[in-house]
Amino acid sequence: MFEKLKIATLSAMIGLGTLLAAPATAQADSLYFGFGIGGPSGGYLYGNSARSHRAERPRRHHSACTPRQAVRKAERMGIRRARVVRANRNIIRVAGRTHWGRQHVVFARAPRCPVIR
Repeated sequence: MFEKLKIATLSAMIGLGTLLAAPATAQADSLYFGFGIGGPSGGYLYGNSARSHRAERPRRHHSACTPRQAVRKAERMGIRRARVVRANRNIIRVAGRTHWGRQHVVFARAPRCPVIR
């Protein structure tokens, strides 16, 4: 019994020593551990693998809705042959056709073109 305890303690010390030595060799990279439902996990990240490809893109400033954005959103909503009928500083009215006939949609001049009617 005492022999098994010695072996377990020795292997734990060797494992901790290995973990403490690993980050010293690569300080710019990251080492992670996790304990969860699927069991313990761990890994080593190097380079830019911690970042997704989207993090590299420049961020786009969401400004007010443009008539072009409103027409594209109307087409995604299922309106065919969408066109701008009226646009002022507050709204953009887009008209087109659906399976049931003519359709009008009114968008606000806010970011992401929210639908008013």
